[in-house]
Amino acid sequence: MATIATNLSGLFKETYADVVIQLVPEVAKLVKMVDFVPSDKEIGNLYHQPVIVNNEHGVTYAAQNGGAFTLNAAIAMNMQDAQIPGAQIILRSAIDYESAARASNDKKAFVKATSLLVKNMMESMRKRVEIACWYGTDPDGIGQASSSVNTDTTHTVVQISTASWATGIWAGMEGSKIQFYLDSSDALISSSTDSIFAIDSVDVDNKKLTVSGTTTGISALDTALAAACNIFFNGAKAKEMSGLSKILQNTGSLFNISATTYNLWRANSYNVLSTALTFGKAVAGLANAVGKGLEEKVTLWLSPKTWGNLNTDLAALRRLDSGWRASKTEAGTQNISYYSQNGEVEIVSHSIIKEGEAMAIPMARVRRLGAVDITFKTPGMGDDEFFLHLADAAGFELRCYTDQHIFLETPAKAVRYYGIVNT
Repeated sequence: MATIATNLSGLFKETYADVVIQLVPEVAKLVKMVDFVPSDKEIGNLYHQPVIVNNEHGVTYAAQNGGAFTLNAAIAMNMQDAQIPGAQIILRSAIDYESAARASNDKKAFVKATSLLVKNMMESMRKRVEIACWYGTDPDGIGQASSSVNTDTTHTVVQISTASWATGIWAGMEGSKIQFYLDSSDALISSSTDSIFAIDSVDVDNKKLTVSGTTTGISALDTALAAACNIFFNGAKAKEMSGLSKILQNTGSLFNISATTYNLWRANSYNVLSTALTFGKAVAGLANAVGKGLEEKVTLWLSPKTWGNLNTDLAALRRLDSGWRASKTEAGTQNISYYSQNGEVEIVSHSIIKEGEAMAIPMARVRRLGAVDITFKTPGMGDDEFFLHLADAAGFELRCYTDQHIFLETPAKAVRYYGIVNT
């Protein structure tokens, strides 16, 4: 005899199996642009990717009439094994028994009861993956704060720095849980449950978060915020993937390859020196990447405020220089494209990018690798099992799961701009 859970799972597969991909939200720009490459690895294992880190060097030079000169020994190119770990993310949502019973009667009732839930789960999960792809294990986390104004013993208002603020990260995050780590020592603020803070409200205009916690936790947080603290989602630090910002800042060992030993494993940095990012500075920042072999299209990702500055700067350049080669600059466009020494540079505004930085990345070199892209199938369960009984409440739960990691195969062809102050 079919159970409610069986009926719900059957209806879920019939209704959503082929349309989940259509629910990807606009905020997930990177996830949309970069295809997921499934590997044959099992969950928990490493993905292995060979990477060339230096060229062939068995070169011999000879003058004219050199005769039967001796050849230098072959010095083969060096390949390293990049080992990319899968980073797991899982999202749980619930539906009560009463609603589930009504929804299990027919497809129409099921769609009515679950469409909003499924869409919101997909949007929420895609956003978390998007944020992780950009700022997973970033030194500053998803934001950095250095002051707070106490409201009462269990609430305080945290000020996030302008440079580390990204509206797209925080919009809609009321109710989520975060943790703070001291920037100077990487120490977790407070301990156990006292270290977990809930976001009660988000003040986008003033870049502030009102957070709640235990009396012990709030007291420790207010004391710690006399200095800079980095913010991470609850439980994410050291467990999430290394995002593109982390990859572009790496100067040590990452994915089993040393950027100290191999300069082609290290990205380029460009200090904008606390000014607005202009096209001249964008081009100057690409110079080292071009020197390291960048001869292809790059996408310059930046915050909406930085995009506005560049759009204005481009208009001025077009008036002053009739030879400026640009396209996609008509009024109202979301992207700007122009041509530099590497070729095409596409400039894309993204609300997930922090206001104080920008990243120029050859997107053809970026992949999302892992065991499984976002799915509603729970590992270890059957292909037709989606709804599970809640262990401690009268209802069923639906889970969204992924095991993946963002990967840039040529860091030396990418540039991180920092020190941007928008006008």
